[in-house]
Amino acid sequence: MFDKFHEECGVFAIYGHREASALAKLGVYALQHRGQESAGIASADSKDVYCHKAMGHVSDIFTAEIINSLPGDKAISHTRYSTAGDTVVLNAQPFCVATNKGRIAIAHNGNITNAKEIRRTLEQEGAIFSASSDTEVVLHLLSRSRQKTLAAALRDALLQLEGAFSLVLLARDQIIVARDPHGFRPMAMGYMELSGDRFSYVFASETCAFDLIGAVYIGDVEPGEMVTVSAGGLHRERFAPVQPKSQCVFEHVYFARPDSMVFGRSVQTSREQMGRRLARQSPVEADVVVPLPDSGVAPAIGYSAESGIPFRMGLIRNHYVGRTFIEPSQAIRDFGVRLKLNPIRSLLEGKRVVLVDDSIVRGTTSRKIVRMVRSAGAKEVHLRISCPPTISPCFYGVDTPTKNELIAANHTVDEIRRYVEADSLEYLSLTNLRQSVEDERVEYCYACYTGDYPTELVNIEELMKSKTVTS
Repeated sequence: MFDKFHEECGVFAIYGHREASALAKLGVYALQHRGQESAGIASADSKDVYCHKAMGHVSDIFTAEIINSLPGDKAISHTRYSTAGDTVVLNAQPFCVATNKGRIAIAHNGNITNAKEIRRTLEQEGAIFSASSDTEVVLHLLSRSRQKTLAAALRDALLQLEGAFSLVLLARDQIIVARDPHGFRPMAMGYMELSGDRFSYVFASETCAFDLIGAVYIGDVEPGEMVTVSAGGLHRERFAPVQPKSQCVFEHVYFARPDSMVFGRSVQTSREQMGRRLARQSPVEADVVVPLPDSGVAPAIGYSAESGIPFRMGLIRNHYVGRTFIEPSQAIRDFGVRLKLNPIRSLLEGKRVVLVDDSIVRGTTSRKIVRMVRSAGAKEVHLRISCPPTISPCFYGVDTPTKNELIAANHTVDEIRRYVEADSLEYLSLTNLRQSVEDERVEYCYACYTGDYPTELVNIEELMKSKTVTS
């Protein structure tokens, strides 16, 4: 699957390393898959907080000259794909501002569901906003707090928020990391060994960022937890009452890199299990199992291993075509899928093909791909999806279409099969998805598949919308 869903961003933080900004670049480079719209790094020494951000990719923005302009032994970094706020550099993170608690920088991953309500109240009281991102709301709440310390002021602000946030804050003398009480978005914690029995602490949306810089993963920032790192060491505290966990299962279905540990679990293992369970649940006689690269590869491996049908990379992806490709006319736009995928005719011709993808959103891309596989000579095309039908939009940091645009919210599985022109279509059941991520304690959010949202504000909003539509 490609360009169907996007998550808001990836975040990274490091404390106590003399090359902090360079490592912050590497860390967020490893998280580039979580957002390709903009990127930023803020660093700090004992004198000041420094910041640079721009539209574009990490490798293009952060030249050696830029990295040298970001001194200090602590840094945070961010890569963004907007799910809230306009696509402009003003909304790029981190936000770097001077407050009554000192100069700080802040970045977060997720959507704050009551951000608009808070913003409206603050504006009525005279607050001035320069951007349209949720993150700026946090800054205003922090600055208005009467608490004396930065950590206490941040705690004050976070307790007023609803929804999803994994947040990193940088000051001249400390880094603070916090995660919302439900734990929607991931935040891993690790360390790097330095000389003289010293440690540098690191935090990231995914552990693949640790692998790149040689850091050791030690666990996650817990839901409702705030971690402060300063000259006094690492301090962990709970800032909010315990809530039921609602970790985003789509991290394991699609977002995260397969080489990451997310929510303490291997993403590759989860995806292979999805494929294995899909093969047991929905078998079909076929000659080859072909994944939709890249996120379909791991479940296709599992499907192949369980079914005994050979795995083949029958579709090749061009990784150099991004969302910024300019499509000047309808004639060129019609080539959109072929710009990104090309079939290998020798592997598909005359074959019964099991095509494995992670989801179907609107259905238009799936139909083009099924047609492409048929045009390469496939005798049959059986589409297998490694998650349940997506019937509801996400409000916690996933940029899903509206319910009217979600094909599974408005059509039966057989109607979708006919639309995408597949010989058969099967989705992984919700029970099998839960078992694939070993969710015995029911700690994941499945709202996009069930419509049952874990926070009260969203449930109320959805109820009101449904009443408006039906009245």
